[in-house]
Amino acid sequence: MMTTRRDFLIRSGATLATAATTAATTAAMTGLPRLARAATAGLPELRAQKAQVQLAPEGYPQTAIWGYGGALPGPELRLAQGARVQRRFVNDLPQASTVHWHGVRLDNAMDGVPGLTQAAVAPGDGFDYDFTAGDAGTFWYHAHERSVEQVARGLYGALVVEEAEAPDVDADLVLVLDDWLLDPETAQIDTDFEAPHDRSHAGRRGNFVATNGQQAYSRDVATHDRLRLRLINAANARIFVLDVAGMEGWTIALDGMPLPAPTPLTEPVLLGPGQRADLIVDITAEPGEVAQLLRFDSRDGVSQAGFPVTGQSARSRRPAPAALPPNPRMGVTLDADTAALRLNMEGGAMGRLDAAILNGTRRTFRELVEANEFWSFNGVVGMPDAPLATLARGQTATLEIRNDTAFPHAMHLHGMHFRELDDTGAATGPLRDTLLMAGGETRSIGFTADNPGDWMFHCHMLSHAASGMMTWLRVA
Repeated sequence: MMTTRRDFLIRSGATLATAATTAATTAAMTGLPRLARAATAGLPELRAQKAQVQLAPEGYPQTAIWGYGGALPGPELRLAQGARVQRRFVNDLPQASTVHWHGVRLDNAMDGVPGLTQAAVAPGDGFDYDFTAGDAGTFWYHAHERSVEQVARGLYGALVVEEAEAPDVDADLVLVLDDWLLDPETAQIDTDFEAPHDRSHAGRRGNFVATNGQQAYSRDVATHDRLRLRLINAANARIFVLDVAGMEGWTIALDGMPLPAPTPLTEPVLLGPGQRADLIVDITAEPGEVAQLLRFDSRDGVSQAGFPVTGQSARSRRPAPAALPPNPRMGVTLDADTAALRLNMEGGAMGRLDAAILNGTRRTFRELVEANEFWSFNGVVGMPDAPLATLARGQTATLEIRNDTAFPHAMHLHGMHFRELDDTGAATGPLRDTLLMAGGETRSIGFTADNPGDWMFHCHMLSHAASGMMTWLRVA
């Protein structure tokens, strides 16, 4: 059965505080990554570089980060549906890196997964990303090499693809939510990115929470203003439990994909790492009050973003918004040729994993712990040589996922979206690219393998991915 938000809060408890493309089939079957291409002059630049920002409140030192363009978040890329995204990625970091375009259904060679779709871009080198944004919605981009470190240092930004007919709102705002693990004296990022506790428990969780790199994000509004809030969870492991005060609203899209009809905000919004939600909210607070996007780390809500009401809009209250126009290829119709797949997740602290295969050799759990590896998919730790499945282009598949661990996991599928199966086995859930699962749950998803290439499937609690929770699918 599908888990309600309330069920998830109860069951998760304390853990909530937590070219190888098939364009050339022969080349794809070798499993060798496409070489990083030299950047081409003339494309707009997306440069990964070191920077200093005032992340902690005034009075604390600036924090050293890695950011695209030296900004936090990176530049907001906003374009029309059907337009091309063209960026020359330049790596000015001391580590190799890539850019993954999270949630975008794009050509496999542009997906940014080192070792699977391209080689990592070495320091001083570049790579041209060029693809068409066929879906309207809220997406984001982030580093996918040593991502548990590079994302934690600030390498991410928003990608907004606008509908041809956008909803009537007074402001369209991107809110990138993140937490940071900072030294409380120096305000510098904790550099222990391989801490065994993080890798074996709920993941790397920060002690400083921010919106768009600001501790006290604020935007002036007026009573009866209508806002579109594009929420992006860029945190390594934190699950954001969100609600609104001084406003009423609707969820209109999840993970970039429009809902059939706006859903009233009657329950908290859960955002696992990598997930997004588009809300339309109407300000109901009066002048002099502050409307709030609230975050619940426990039973008490704290402000994630504030909206001081400075006046009264000339417009009166409006009716509920209409649904967004659908994106192409949103249907998932299962048939007799549907492939039935299974994924069993094991390991972690308080888990029941006795042994698993690491680098081709079966290891006891004690040996895995000594190697700082803690999680397995179907008995294999880390990215396997063989795909979880090879599917024909256009074939549908179901995937039963059993979370046989004590912790939540946010399972992200690259290159395609899926729908959760209902009690009858039909794929009727919202179209998403990331599934948030509580410990002990078994859930099933269905999808159409309509995008050729090799696609990663992993936990977006990035410490979990780094310590075993990775696999991949091939669409032939």
